[in-house]
Amino acid sequence: MELIQQVPELSAYLAADAAVDHHHPLVRETAAQLRADHGDAYAYAKAAYEFVRDTIPHSADSGDMRVTWRASDVLAQGTGICYAKSHALAALLRAEGVPTALCYQRLADDDGSNPVVHGLVAIHLPGMSGWARQDPRGNKPGVDAQFSVTEERLAWSVRPEYSEVDYPILFAAPHPAVLAVLQAADDRPALWRSLPTDI
Repeated sequence: MELIQQVPELSAYLAADAAVDHHHPLVRETAAQLRADHGDAYAYAKAAYEFVRDTIPHSADSGDMRVTWRASDVLAQGTGICYAKSHALAALLRAEGVPTALCYQRLADDDGSNPVVHGLVAIHLPGMSGWARQDPRGNKPGVDAQFSVTEERLAWSVRPEYSEVDYPILFAAPHPAVLAVLQAADDRPALWRSLPTDI
């Protein structure tokens, strides 16, 4: 898919904010540990992706009731849904100078009902002419997302016949609707009842 760059400067995709808090000591420490064994940008980006995908369970898969939204909290508590895990990956990548955008899909059940917005990231590595989307949601039976800059290996491909959508916009900060529901939810069941259905 073609991604639309909303902010002309790559520096916007290196910024820290309340959710992508890559200035936090835990984010910096985690990034430094990953960087120590992965020197170039591609190897580091792949290692950071696999770290978030594989070592931080998606809370719906693990049954964790806690809701996280800051990258540092995701790393500290070891849990999060797709949006939170995307914030954590963006923070780890931005901490080491990899421009990272937040992006979204709208997904639905097999009959097109129950639409929900799904969060992922897009990265821009040295030598790349564009952006490559990555989905750190976490794998499970039926989901096999992989790090790739040559072809998309996301958790899900959209099905237009079910009104599913790849939103083409590269966000430098989390979408306000996403951030609002994460911050308002007392627990994951409450979050599940308020997930955005469109952005």
